[in-house]
Amino acid sequence: MKSTEIANGILKAIAAVCGFLLLLYIIYELQSIVAYLIISAIVALIGRPVVILLRKTLRVPNILAVALTMLVIAALFAGIIMLIVPLLTEQGKNLYLFDFGIIQNEFDKLYVMLSEYFGTTKKVVEDLVEDATLNKTDVNGLGKDLVPSFIKSILQVLDNIGIGLFSVLFISFFFLKDSGIIQRSILTSVPDVHRMKTMRSLAKIKNLLSRYFVGLLFQLFILFSFYAITLILVGVENAVLIAFMCALFNIIPYLGPMIGAVIMVMFTITSNPGVDFSTIILPKVGYVMLGVTIGQLIDNFFSQPIIFSNSVKSHPLEIFLVILGAGLLFGIVGMMLAVPGYTVLKVILKQFVSKNKIVTALTRGL
Repeated sequence: MKSTEIANGILKAIAAVCGFLLLLYIIYELQSIVAYLIISAIVALIGRPVVILLRKTLRVPNILAVALTMLVIAALFAGIIMLIVPLLTEQGKNLYLFDFGIIQNEFDKLYVMLSEYFGTTKKVVEDLVEDATLNKTDVNGLGKDLVPSFIKSILQVLDNIGIGLFSVLFISFFFLKDSGIIQRSILTSVPDVHRMKTMRSLAKIKNLLSRYFVGLLFQLFILFSFYAITLILVGVENAVLIAFMCALFNIIPYLGPMIGAVIMVMFTITSNPGVDFSTIILPKVGYVMLGVTIGQLIDNFFSQPIIFSNSVKSHPLEIFLVILGAGLLFGIVGMMLAVPGYTVLKVILKQFVSKNKIVTALTRGL
């Protein structure tokens, strides 16, 4: 091999690496736009079955079917925001009036009882409680300082969400109106040799992801039902809305349910200001945790296996390992995108590396 060919090869490799790094930099700088595009694609995949239903069943023109679908989606988003803001404001007021010293005293009593039961001397217990007990002014000031800043942060986030919501709805409309826009964009950079395989992959990906996100909505509805019933029976104010908000956190695998449980416990506590903590609030918290546990058991052993096996054709253990690995590598965002990303990867591998034994085993159901 001539030295000029080697030099050209090195230059091409360097150019490819530099181009890839430049692409990553551009994506990083434009991450908001990239996020809007990804969310819009997800919204379009969720709305796709509705558009198809309107077009094929009711013979509605494509543009009208897309407009009706987007109108429903926009109304849902607007309704959620309009319901959540008053809820946060109301609960913030309750939290502001809540005496956190009551909780501190109850935990001190519980700590003393447990310590005496396990044989710790009274003096040691009293010293530990005295060291652990927060200053009353600091404890009461916790709610008064934390709540206004928390509500202010929430309102700022909602303001940013408003801008993002408009962008997502606008982009989603055109994704639904012209469903081939993404496919054409991808095919422009694909060699003619792989054109047919790419088209088959895109069609399969679109179908599987659409089924996955619809199944995910059904999963969230099941959890919402359990949460709502639990909170209503316990007597928490705005139970349906709180259940809906907490069910949405289950979009984050494994971590989301814990966040939702903490939020439900907080709302249960702040919904009952001025009542005895040990005889009224604590039992209610226990009932809420019991309802959450039952809901999660049904979700983990019934809902998720059926949804994953039927929508993305993957085994629950396979999905668990993928989510765990994505979480370790990319954090919460990786956990949320693990299943759709893994599904896309499986479809591509099946089309382009179908003879590999490992790929054949993983993609047998596709």
